[in-house]
Amino acid sequence: MANKSLFTSLRGLLFPDADAVNEEMAPAYSLTPRQALAQYAATGCLNATYYASAEEQLKTVLDLCKEIEPEFLAHTAVFCREQGFMKDIPALLCAVLSVKSPKLLNEIFERVIDNGRMLRNFIQILRSGAVRRKSLGTLPKKLVLRWLESRDDETLFRASIGRKPSLADIIKMVHPKPKTPSREALYGYLIGKPDSDRSEALPAIVKHFEAYKAGATPELPNLPFEMLTALELGTREWTEIARNAPWHMTRMNLNTFARHGVFKQSGMTQLIADRLRDEAMIEKTRVFPYQLMVAFALADERVPGIIRDALQDAMEIALKNVPKIEGKLYICPDVSSSMSSPVTGHRKGGTSKVRCIDVAALVAAAMLRKNPEAQVIPFEQDVVAVDLNHRDSVMTNASKLASIGGGGTNCSAPLTLLNKHKAKGDLVVFVSDNESWVDAGGGRGTATMREWAAFKKRNPSARLVCIDIQPYKTTQAVERHDILNVGGFSDQVFNVLGEFAAGRLNPDHWIGVIEAVKL
Repeated sequence: MANKSLFTSLRGLLFPDADAVNEEMAPAYSLTPRQALAQYAATGCLNATYYASAEEQLKTVLDLCKEIEPEFLAHTAVFCREQGFMKDIPALLCAVLSVKSPKLLNEIFERVIDNGRMLRNFIQILRSGAVRRKSLGTLPKKLVLRWLESRDDETLFRASIGRKPSLADIIKMVHPKPKTPSREALYGYLIGKPDSDRSEALPAIVKHFEAYKAGATPELPNLPFEMLTALELGTREWTEIARNAPWHMTRMNLNTFARHGVFKQSGMTQLIADRLRDEAMIEKTRVFPYQLMVAFALADERVPGIIRDALQDAMEIALKNVPKIEGKLYICPDVSSSMSSPVTGHRKGGTSKVRCIDVAALVAAAMLRKNPEAQVIPFEQDVVAVDLNHRDSVMTNASKLASIGGGGTNCSAPLTLLNKHKAKGDLVVFVSDNESWVDAGGGRGTATMREWAAFKKRNPSARLVCIDIQPYKTTQAVERHDILNVGGFSDQVFNVLGEFAAGRLNPDHWIGVIEAVKL
């Protein structure tokens, strides 16, 4: 007769031993350097998170860059700017490439450093010494000069928002040689050394701005509102700003518009509502669904109901890529204490109001809306009972889930519940920061992998997706043919869920997407 003590845990041989510990010092699986950098590329903002300070995250990314070949760094920089819409990480990777591979930096610079803010980020990182240089150097200086020369006068003036460094500081650093009288006059104006003899050569938009400041014209110049808010603006001026505002500026300033009486002006409420729900604008501006969620949550009582309705309409449009999953679907949002952390980390004066739990709730509510037979299983130390109606709006269900919050993290709890009831299923989706610790110990690997092995025994074709909202270097489920780890959240995540559930997507998805970027 076989020795039972040798063969009772044979099931555990289907997955490897845990080879790392997470931020809670509990068993976990380490990501490869490429996998880890891909996570940061999708989610990293170099700000403090629940478990890691900004300095720790910066050190982690720099250490990863030492282990990864320059070509992958270049692909990653382009990916996380053009598809992930990130700001800090792509600028940092460009700074790293200025040391590791100037040739590749030259190839990708214009695609990554695509606006004034990105230029300031890049130069700030270089001058900080973070990548072991404090001056621009020959090639970066040439690239900055090329950036300045490739912009027309009005675009350059519009890019003069921001400090540390300001555009004036950058001009003083690289000493561009103006090729036209208007550019020469503009450079002098920006660095605070205007020449009265050349004032007539200033671009028309600068003349208009100065005339408005001097009270010589009542017409508000068509400039970014940040350039105008330092001036004394009344209802008339704010109404004009709102009338011409781009989509994101509109979303971010609803309370400001209300405070200055914009919605009381004839036709303005309808105009702004129509803009917010405009499908073409939503697609063009690459709206993140959680941006709509926070706008809805922060709109105070002075913001008209039609505007709130428009935000909900915009959410439905932004989530149109949510897939219909064939088979039984379980969605498991993490509602533990660590999920109360801002999704983009803590930043002095600019911390996002959107928490990780808000994003997890949004994913669950959106998937439920498209998949009414799905089961939502929130978890913290254990699973949490919640009553959701798939007919309710995404905003309503997301708010219900996000209001739970608290307790430790037990990522295996939903699978334990499903196994207890011998549940059948085809796709299980976790949305978490993966910092499970309540279920630490008790056997080989992680508790999540042990419970997944039991679930797979009943459901051999089932698949598991773990959406990691914040970037760390470990996961609770090891990457393999039936398990996909996804870093970050954008509407692309829904496409990935659908493709993986249908068997059309391999693990290491993000690495493949990054490598597919053409330089």
